[in-house]
Amino acid sequence: MGLRDWGLLLLLSFLWGGAFFFAAVAVTELPPLTVVLARTGLAALALVGVLRLGGERWPFRGRTIPIFLIMGLLNNLLPFSLLFWAQTVIPSGLASILNATTPIFAILAAHLLLADERMAANKAAGIGFGFAGVVVLMGGGLLDGTGFALAGMLACLGAALSYGLAATYGRRFRTMGLSAAQVALGQLVATTLMMAPVAALVDRPWTLPAPSLAVVLAVAALAFVSTALAYVIFFRLLASAGAVNTALVTLLIPASAILLGALFLGETLAGRHYAGLALIGAGLLAIDGRVLARLRR
Repeated sequence: MGLRDWGLLLLLSFLWGGAFFFAAVAVTELPPLTVVLARTGLAALALVGVLRLGGERWPFRGRTIPIFLIMGLLNNLLPFSLLFWAQTVIPSGLASILNATTPIFAILAAHLLLADERMAANKAAGIGFGFAGVVVLMGGGLLDGTGFALAGMLACLGAALSYGLAATYGRRFRTMGLSAAQVALGQLVATTLMMAPVAALVDRPWTLPAPSLAVVLAVAALAFVSTALAYVIFFRLLASAGAVNTALVTLLIPASAILLGALFLGETLAGRHYAGLALIGAGLLAIDGRVLARLRR
């Protein structure tokens, strides 16, 4: 990757790491489902503008609608809801570390569901490191039902699993003639339409007290900066640097999330959380394979 690609990669990691920070601020006054609805709805509006400026057409056609609905469920509605709820009980930095297991779940899903994705030795080693990191993060609570906010950590793992399934399911967009921006808009619109009745039934957002300015700004940043802008940068980086290089962002997101949480939210993590992050990072490097290839040479 060139210098520009590295700059975009670092910026993207900061934007997505910032999403955990913005969400942690937003859920102090708003219910998680309402935050999800605001995030996807506002981001969809922003991407409509992006498509119009780019002269691209509306992505919804007959056969794309059910696919967008399923993709919106797996890639947005379920993981956003689980992560936002988790951040009501665990620090944003810890949520970002657990979310870094997404590529591990993506590999498992692809191996089980796709005929052309086989389990290589480096991938198996990476999965082993990743799950060892998860056990360390849980601090033994996974076995005895105790530990630091076990339910929140399991919710983050559920979100990572949903992202992994979305990565496998999303491969079908390759043959549909849609641009990356159209795919992003389609799933955000579908998520918003599905989430609106759920949030209305569960949260009754019109009955909630008006949020503070800090929360309003956090929701706006979550939608426009960490979703709409991040999608544009992600797809641009995907085109210039490739999927493998772009996946490196997963290693960088926890750093910015932990830093923002420590500086502005007063969050602190235990030593085992950093040890778990190191093991998950080692697993992702093993899955990537390039470090091992260089060591062999």
